[in-house]
Amino acid sequence: MATTHKPANRPGIADKCDVIVVGAGFAGLYMLHRLLKLGLGVRVFEAGTDVGGTWFWNRYPGARCDVESLEYSYSFSENLQQEWRWTERYATQPEILRYIGHVAERFDLKKHVQLETRIVSAEFDETADLWTVQSDKGDVVSARYCIMATGCLSTAAMPKVPGLERFQGNTYHTGLWPTDPVDFSGQRVGVVGTGSSGIQLIPQVAKQAAHLYVFQRTANYSLPARNAPLDPDYERTMKNRYAQVRKTARESPSGVAGFPVPDKAVLDVSPKEREQTFQQRWDAGGISFTRAYRDVLLSKEANAIAADFIRRKIRELVRSPEVADLLTPSYLIGTKRLCADTQYFETYNRENVSLIDIKRTPISEITETGLRTAQADYKLDALIFATGFDAMTGALLRIDIRTTNGVSLRRLWDHGPRTYLGLMTAGLPNLFMITGPGSPSVLSNVIVSIEQHVDWIADCLGYLAKQGIGRIEADGKAQDEWVAHVNEVADKTLLPQGASWYVGANVPGKPRVFMPYLGGVGVYRKKCDEVANNGYSGFRLSSASARA
Repeated sequence: MATTHKPANRPGIADKCDVIVVGAGFAGLYMLHRLLKLGLGVRVFEAGTDVGGTWFWNRYPGARCDVESLEYSYSFSENLQQEWRWTERYATQPEILRYIGHVAERFDLKKHVQLETRIVSAEFDETADLWTVQSDKGDVVSARYCIMATGCLSTAAMPKVPGLERFQGNTYHTGLWPTDPVDFSGQRVGVVGTGSSGIQLIPQVAKQAAHLYVFQRTANYSLPARNAPLDPDYERTMKNRYAQVRKTARESPSGVAGFPVPDKAVLDVSPKEREQTFQQRWDAGGISFTRAYRDVLLSKEANAIAADFIRRKIRELVRSPEVADLLTPSYLIGTKRLCADTQYFETYNRENVSLIDIKRTPISEITETGLRTAQADYKLDALIFATGFDAMTGALLRIDIRTTNGVSLRRLWDHGPRTYLGLMTAGLPNLFMITGPGSPSVLSNVIVSIEQHVDWIADCLGYLAKQGIGRIEADGKAQDEWVAHVNEVADKTLLPQGASWYVGANVPGKPRVFMPYLGGVGVYRKKCDEVANNGYSGFRLSSASARA
């Protein structure tokens, strides 16, 4: 194996290493850490000007995590998790970015990361068993293995609206926010989109703007986060029992120890008990509401009862009945991402906030001075798109990934992503994905899922080296069976019925396929461990000499 390699940063000069990692967020940095411990030469490429991944780009006002800080963090180092002090129940983007930076410095990882470099292509040489990647800076680097740590929510989805280039004001996307703070004081601001990013952003912008126009296509369910400074006694208690907390998280359905598995169904209890339970979840804050009963995401009848509780709460919070009606979702709760907010619905009680229903009166064009719908013109100084991401597949498909035999990821995923365990795609040897489609990923505490994938990949590479094996590829039959299983599990729930980014519904022309695995983090982990313990069953292992 090659020795640990320090990036040369010399565009156009061919280079070699053992492993190429694309992305330096939570996944890429931990992958780098594990690979260095194996003694491998690693090159990490990151498009941002610093490490952090999605938390580098999503720096919009109000951005914060919806998993509690003490669980949304690495568990691989006992010293790290004991020494780092979180300040709030739900960490803000700046605090999470500081945490990632601390990890990179503490484990001396940054020297292996080449920043401000976007990988544009990756080609696998079928004869030499080597991946060669090229960057937008002209770098050409080859390695036996290529690992995509590109993130599930990292490619901003920008709507194609006629006239956008004519707008004379400033435009922003929540997923590509400027590094310098933006002041909207005294401005007329338009926000397009009311998903998770919009729900976090809108209350913050409303405090500054002279007037805020919110252009909503679909109302969303959101619960109060009940964020607060982190109680020192609670933090001490959690850290004293971190080992058990982490074990519970790894074995749980969601990857969150604080989300206990419900044992009752909605219709098993009286209306009074249901109301009390839902109220307790509402008062506690956070996104565990749909986990109050085991059948909320399985039964339409149970789902309707749960959804009605939230709808009533929205109408209590919003003074105008007409505005409350527009903000009240009609779809099944939980079939789109459930959001957590701070004073989101109350923001619409402000005199400087207007809600525009663009489902009834669609946006027709962007003008030089603002936005035009089918019904009216809106004069704007700034326009913010909170339109989310090309989730789970966008970051991978923007890279031209192919083999010398003409197999390409874009062609393989033409009708939607197909993977074995969300780790590899048949036809593309030695290419790993971290939290890829077909794994729990976005329907879990993603840090737990990241660590599980990274550990599995690192152990796999160690096994291959020990056995003298230079090539691993997902078996087509095993992949077909896994894809069928992922669909079968999803179809037992209500989630595929939602027009969500889980199925690609937010990106025009994207194949409608339910992408995450709903079987649960604990169940999935057991399956992956079983595969590894059986000599990586479902994968084809070979060496160049054996194939010859």
